[in-house]
Amino acid sequence: MPTVLYANAVDSQTLSLLTIPLFTGAIGYVTNLTGVWMLFFPIRFHGVRVPGLAALATLLPRRVQQIPGMMQGGIGWQGIVPSRAAKMGSIAVDRGIAKLGGAGDFYEQLDPEAIAEQILTTARGEIDEVVEGIMEREHPQLWRDLPERLRALVYARVHEQLPEIVRAITERIGEHVDDLLNVKLMVIRHIEQNPELANRIFLDVGRKELRFIVNFGFFFGFFLGIPTALVTQLVLTQWWVLPIAGVLIGYTTNLLGIRMIFEPVRPRRLGPLTIQGFFIRRQPEVATVYADIIASDIVTMSNVAEDLMHGPSSDRTRQVIEVVLRPVVDRAAGRARPAVQMAVGPRQYAAIRSSVAEEAAGRTVASLADPDFGRAQSERMREFVARRVGEMGPADFSEMLRTVVREDEWLLYLHGAVLGFGAGLLHLAIFG
Repeated sequence: MPTVLYANAVDSQTLSLLTIPLFTGAIGYVTNLTGVWMLFFPIRFHGVRVPGLAALATLLPRRVQQIPGMMQGGIGWQGIVPSRAAKMGSIAVDRGIAKLGGAGDFYEQLDPEAIAEQILTTARGEIDEVVEGIMEREHPQLWRDLPERLRALVYARVHEQLPEIVRAITERIGEHVDDLLNVKLMVIRHIEQNPELANRIFLDVGRKELRFIVNFGFFFGFFLGIPTALVTQLVLTQWWVLPIAGVLIGYTTNLLGIRMIFEPVRPRRLGPLTIQGFFIRRQPEVATVYADIIASDIVTMSNVAEDLMHGPSSDRTRQVIEVVLRPVVDRAAGRARPAVQMAVGPRQYAAIRSSVAEEAAGRTVASLADPDFGRAQSERMREFVARRVGEMGPADFSEMLRTVVREDEWLLYLHGAVLGFGAGLLHLAIFG
């Protein structure tokens, strides 16, 4: 009987010894798999609101305040990246997009000549309707009393001036675009309104690296499990050693996974090997993916037009357009201008000028929002962004996306440590 008990004890100890590397490999895999999930999902906050928590959160350490939902009084979770969408937009501009060029550089890539042609093509079929609508709204009686011959002359004058008008508008916008277009605010607004876009930037650009993190978790965890098994079964046999080892494995696995993606920034020789962060090493490929997202979803023709006409500096854009169009109204009236001014009054005449500018601004946005035109223009933008990203130095390129995650990396490391501790307790519960 003692021999049988001894054999069972040996078998139990051997089984426990053999399963520890499997458990630690599972710790690494699950830790990194769930850690990656926590980075991106859920896109919107899921949890419960706790009365008074928002006020209490202001007294807690800054790192605790950074937990998604905490400052809004919620206990739950939102993906780290979408929860930081606005901040990510700001950092993406400061670290990446701003280094690609100013508002003028982006405007040039959208091809002002093509923009003018698009506006001109759209406006030709609508100009009579625009003129009539403005006059009917601002001074219907004068327009109705105007002889048909004079109305036709107004239409003809406007049509004749249209190409010059449109090109003057696009040129004037180009001259002042740095004051009219705030690329940073535009990017922040679009990413904040579409947090899934923040996810796309990371998931599309870093898909290979994220897959590597998950797989690396298992193999590294399994590797660490071998000395852990020997130590916990043959040297330090106290029950708490294995859970503590699980904490170290879970924490270290996440730490190394993140570091290997971004570091070292510059190539380093390690014996016969040259090592560099995986993300940095394939910069040309990443530049293409990043450029596609920027050109297709953020700095698009329709977004630029919308920002110019309805963004923070839209009043200045309208002023620019009004300066260009003011002489147009005068020339359209021709020699009848003094009589028209006398008939409607100086204030009403100025209102007609303003209405022309307002209508022109609205029509400009509508014409530039055409999806086919936007796709054609985005190709130039894509090439421009890809070229500039490819030319960025390794340090700037690394920081472009790393900075967003860096402040919250501790949550992933803590998550790995907690899972490791739980896995150690689970192994004890099963195998003793």
